[in-house]
Amino acid sequence: MTLGIDPGTAVTGYGVVTHSDGGLLTLRECGVIRTSSGEALANRIREIYDSIAVLIGRHQPTTVSVEEVFQGKNAKSALKLGHARGAILLAAAHNNIDIAEYAPRQIKKAVVGNGNASKDQVAFMVQQQLRLKEPPTPSDAADGVAAALCHCLLGSLPK
Repeated sequence: MTLGIDPGTAVTGYGVVTHSDGGLLTLRECGVIRTSSGEALANRIREIYDSIAVLIGRHQPTTVSVEEVFQGKNAKSALKLGHARGAILLAAAHNNIDIAEYAPRQIKKAVVGNGNASKDQVAFMVQQQLRLKEPPTPSDAADGVAAALCHCLLGSLPK
């Protein structure tokens, strides 16, 4: 079982995907962790850590698949995202869970077949691959599921 996470300090998307011996992928849960924008950054990071710890306790994943920091133009946003990723990685490490990290383009390529795919394309392909009636919403949840799917599809391949 893989817990996929699309980190963010305001909204962190997640998805839990199981991978059966027959290759069947199944979505167990997905959603978002929203932090309080009026709170100090340290409190928001604690909210993320606590929420990820609860998800780990509930699902007992074997791997946590986390999207790497996007190297955009805004250094401040990248630093805040790094804080959220740190809380996620710490929660996984505290529970002795394997961690897999994938670049955003790598996740899109694994799930959609195109590293430049839009959020709508990612959500659509998540829906198709998991045989869902509709795509996960909001898009952050779909991105978390995509991180889990990426690991399920690529994680066992030789590096």
